[in-house]
Amino acid sequence: MLQARTRPLLPDVVRSELRRAIIEGEFPPGSKLPNEDALCARFAVSRITLREAVRGLIEDGYVVRRQGSGTYVTEGPRLRNSLDTNFSYTEYLESTGLSVTKQVLGAKRVKAEDQVVAALNLAPGSDVVVIRRVRSADGRPAVFSIDSLATDIADESTDLAAFGDSLYKLLAERGHTVDHARAVLAPVNADAELAELLKVPVGAPLQHLRQVDHDTAGRPVMLSLEWHVPEVIELRVYRRGPGPQPGG
Repeated sequence: MLQARTRPLLPDVVRSELRRAIIEGEFPPGSKLPNEDALCARFAVSRITLREAVRGLIEDGYVVRRQGSGTYVTEGPRLRNSLDTNFSYTEYLESTGLSVTKQVLGAKRVKAEDQVVAALNLAPGSDVVVIRRVRSADGRPAVFSIDSLATDIADESTDLAAFGDSLYKLLAERGHTVDHARAVLAPVNADAELAELLKVPVGAPLQHLRQVDHDTAGRPVMLSLEWHVPEVIELRVYRRGPGPQPGG
């Protein structure tokens, strides 16, 4: 049986600490990161570990490497993350050192709509638990989400306190550690409800994510509909290649 990794890898620890230093202003936008020797000494790690951590920051859009000059902090939203890796927004926001607010707007058991039945591979007429939440960073709403889980995994009453934490943690505790996800990202404009929930003007641009998470057995265990405020948290995709082309 696959076991969930409980301790982060060293490059992830260094990456998180550097990200925190950037967000808290130790390395402001436009500034140059210290050289490798200084950073290796600061974190007591090897050059290989440091370079892997910095590469992660480049992929997330926090820094950019300029050939022959060094690595510089980029301009942009206070929070960024890459869609290359699945993550818990709750745990991510808490890792930044910002003041995080997690508000559960409601949790109820309802008859699953056809699209939810199809996404979670449920029998027609099945019930699901639907959770509505808003997560904020330093008082600014960052993400509004509607998450649907099967009733054999979650309960709208007894799990209410757990819904304020990471749902990935809840899934792992129930024996459904998330292995991978399929997601679609699309730009949308805030309607009146979203504008009120996320404290943005009606018509403001948002990033909408529809994601289905699968556990280690391949079962689809959660359908998430999310709306992100790009001025607060920006989702990025790091694309490699295509590299040398035949005849190029």
